[in-house]
Amino acid sequence: MAMSGIPEEELRRRLRELPSVDGVLSEPGVVETARRLHHRMAVRIVRQYIDEVRAGLLNGSNVRFDRDELCRRLRGQQRPTLTRAINCLGVLLHTGLGRSPLCPAAQEALADIGAGFSSLEIDQDTGRRGSRYRHVEPLLCELSGAEAAMVVNNNCAATLLVLTALASGREVIVSRGQLIEIGGSFRIPEVMMQSGCRMVEVGTTNRTHLRDYRNAINSNTAALLRVHTSNYRIIGFTKEVGLAELVELGRETGVMVIDDLGSGAFVDLSRYGLPSEPLVQDSIRTGADIVCFSGDKLIGGCQAGIIVGRKKWIDLLKKHPLTRALRCDKLTYSVLERTLELFLDEERLVREHPLWQLLLKDRAELQRQVRSLLRRIKPRLAGIADLEVKSSLSEVGGGSLAGQSLPTQVVVIRPRAASAEEVARRLRWHRPPVFCRVESDSVCVDLRTVRDPEIPVLAAALLRVLAPAAT
Repeated sequence: MAMSGIPEEELRRRLRELPSVDGVLSEPGVVETARRLHHRMAVRIVRQYIDEVRAGLLNGSNVRFDRDELCRRLRGQQRPTLTRAINCLGVLLHTGLGRSPLCPAAQEALADIGAGFSSLEIDQDTGRRGSRYRHVEPLLCELSGAEAAMVVNNNCAATLLVLTALASGREVIVSRGQLIEIGGSFRIPEVMMQSGCRMVEVGTTNRTHLRDYRNAINSNTAALLRVHTSNYRIIGFTKEVGLAELVELGRETGVMVIDDLGSGAFVDLSRYGLPSEPLVQDSIRTGADIVCFSGDKLIGGCQAGIIVGRKKWIDLLKKHPLTRALRCDKLTYSVLERTLELFLDEERLVREHPLWQLLLKDRAELQRQVRSLLRRIKPRLAGIADLEVKSSLSEVGGGSLAGQSLPTQVVVIRPRAASAEEVARRLRWHRPPVFCRVESDSVCVDLRTVRDPEIPVLAAALLRVLAPAAT
């Protein structure tokens, strides 16, 4: 017996029978499948698959070269891996699906700026090099009330930059109840360690008092850090020190106060029947020296980390060497500028911002969308799938409004000839891909995260997957 677990002669025979790359690419079925691919990419995929099968044989797996599997891989490479998708999962700020769709003005700016050269970092008065921060800094200062502002590529980068530039080699005090971990294993303690500052934990998981901060301050203390627990809540026997108390303590002791808001918000969500999120302008008004938050969560723009605060600190951040590694490009600024402009006019924001349209979608609108979808698919799925409409709950997601669910309407599809998992897989491979929940062997289409122009596209995808003979 060979080490692989396959008899030696059998193993040698299988290895000898593995085809060559050129031989595979000359087979009629493969030629037809690969004809839309550049030859270099086709060679790469075939070689990788042959090497994978060879390695499997040598490692004891009873694998065989499967031309159908190879053709599936070739077909998969024929379409871009990053593509527009339809979100039927019921998670508004789904990180895997790119979070919020962009507003029309941002889409137009993206196309315009991406089509040619731009005035990213040129002073149009002098023709010399200028500052890229000027594109959004006035807007951020107006919206937040801060003296200065800047943008980096996400809020983790913002936190890292702030701590590195303003606290490296010194102590930063933070409550144990705020040592959060969010998606992608981003942990506050690890970011603080990377920044070069020394984290000083105070209080307990559920209760932290002002005296805990006071007792920890010494001559080597650089900052008091407050971190908003965006994606979870601690309830019951709890105590948290408010920002106003931290600011007062900071002023008394000469210690900077940094407020990491996570999602960040410029609009009071409670006015629309949603739970309140801390407002950026409230943090500035209360006296935080530095406030940082995301640009692609409740702001609903592109991925960005926004930093606002006192000019003397922001100026130091702009000059720090790490800033260049974390800076944003012209496309980010074009999207963010147009998105932030919406927040100057709340009526326009609610009317034009896709995220707000999804957040504020009411029962009547959801039911109208359900009727529109069923009108397109129900007659042609008779005998193929059973359909049912149920009330359910959607999530905001993206670490925003933790624990808050939104009422929604779900079209439940029970296919008769295939499993729900298989139907969901086919929908994911549709063009554009459609992402649905699978529950109790049913495909669940949540209308909360579907917009009106997507209804016909969604209906066509469902029919193509569930009733291909009828399409």
